[in-house]
This record gives sequence, structure tokens and C-alpha cells, in this order.
Amino acid sequence: MKKVYSGTLVVLILLLLWYLFFKPYDYIVSFRSNTFPGAINQTIKTWHKKIGSNMPIVQKDLLSVSQHLKFGDSTLIYDWKIVPLTDSTSKVKVRIKDLDNSLMNKITIPFTETVLEKRSKTNLLGFVEILNNHIKNFKVKIIGEDELQSKYCACLSIEGEQQKKAMGMMINYPYLTGFILDNEIKENGIPFVEITNWNRDNDSIIYNFCYPIIYHDSLPRHKEIKYKEFKRQKAIKAIYNGNYITSDRAWYKLLDYAERKNINVIHEPIEFFYNNPNQGGDELNWKAEIYLPIKSDNK
Repeated sequence: MKKVYSGTLVVLILLLLWYLFFKPYDYIVSFRSNTFPGAINQTIKTWHKKIGSNMPIVQKDLLSVSQHLKFGDSTLIYDWKIVPLTDSTSKVKVRIKDLDNSLMNKITIPFTETVLEKRSKTNLLGFVEILNNHIKNFKVKIIGEDELQSKYCACLSIEGEQQKKAMGMMINYPYLTGFILDNEIKENGIPFVEITNWNRDNDSIIYNFCYPIIYHDSLPRHKEIKYKEFKRQKAIKAIYNGNYITSDRAWYKLLDYAERKNINVIHEPIEFFYNNPNQGGDELNWKAEIYLPIKSDNK
């Protein structure tokens, strides 16, 4: 019996030492959300800026984001883990550590509600409210496999942050359409964006902002606006409704769909826009068709 008691005591001491000195977080919060991981990932980054944090935020991958936050005399680490449950629901776990008061938090949390707990609950309730409001303001419907038709276009290459794509389009729209009108070039469809490089680590993109035109031999040259022919290609398609600032939510939904269906896609979305944001209206009635090209070797 003494050996049993001694063994139990050793285990308890080891557990206590792990809890106090080696456990990587002080507090954990978890919740479910009726949306897919990409929308949550992007909302975390939006929330980080909204609360005015100038401290680091690091994305390990789409499902793992770590951020540093400063509150008073405390520097907190929020480690987010997003777990997809279905194609439209996810579970989120946030492991929280106070770099300046970790030991004291671990000692007091079992016995009283600490400042860390109160602050974390308030912060994450605020985040959930922002997330819920966001997912009410857009819709993504997966159509499935489709085919992009061939087009000849006038394109302007733009580089910038993913979330500033719509602003880049609005700024350059008069420039691109002015060139087309001034030179009496015949239009042949609606404007679209072709992503040519998507850096998902830092949410930056390079893209062609294009207008379909009728080809002829004497098209005028321009130092920035280039001509490009798009060949017919297979793709998976989604319909996006909402503000075009967040049309990239459909990119993530299409990636999820491709992974579930084992479809080998190129991570360079193409977006066709049916509405002019300058004309306003209910954003949920704005429509965009979003495509992810399927690799030619896909079976």
C-alpha cells in the first residue's frame, strides 16, 4: 500500500508541476460556428485589426492562427484552432496564455474568476458577434464542376492585400473602361479578376483585372493594359452573394469542396462580377461567379 501511495503522490506532484510550469496555456475557450474555416480565419484577422492591435499575428496554416494582444500590463497569446465539422459548421478552440502572469493565473483560476477569464470571455463574445454579423452578410453556393469559356481580354495587373482587392478594382475600373471606350474597343462580357498568385501565408495577391473584348488586328497598345486570351478550361464553380470585399470567402469554400471531392485544382481563383458596387443596393443581391480551375491531369 505504501508503494501505491508513494506512486500516486509522485504522479500528483508531476501533474502539478506540469500544470504550473509546463502547461502551454492558462485558459481555454471553445465554441461552434455555422460557417466554414476560411470565413473564421479571415474574421480573426479582421478582428485583430478592429481592436487596434499592432502586435504580431501568425498563421501556421488555415486552421491555426496565433496572435499577441496587449491589455494593460499583460501581453496575451491567443492560439486559435479551427476544426471543420461539416461543410458549413466548425468548432473553434482558443488557448490563452498571459506571458506576464501565467503562474499566478494557473494558481488562482481553479478558485476564483480571474481578470484573464473575464477579459477573455468579453473579448471572445465580441469576436463571435462580429463573426455572426459577417456570416449573415454573404452567401456561398457551390455549383460543382463547370467549364470556363474562352475569352479575349484587356487586362491590368494589380498587386496588393487580399482584402483590398475590391478597392483595387474600384480605383482602376475607370482607367480600364476609359481606355476601352476612348479607343472604341467593343466589349464582350462582364469584368472579371484572375488571381495569378495567392500567398495564403500573408494574404497577399497578384491579379489581372480584365474586361472581355472583341479581338481585331489593330488593337491599340498601352504600357500598362495588356491583352490576353483565356482558353476554355474546366473548373469548379460557386455563386457568391454579398459585398465584393469578402468574395474571397468563396475561394476557401471551393478549396474545401475540392478537398472533400478529391479534385485537383489550381489555387488561382477567377471571379466574374455582375453588379457595379458604385450603384449601391442590397449587397446580398450582388452576384459573382467564382471559379477554381481544375488541373488538366485531374481524373
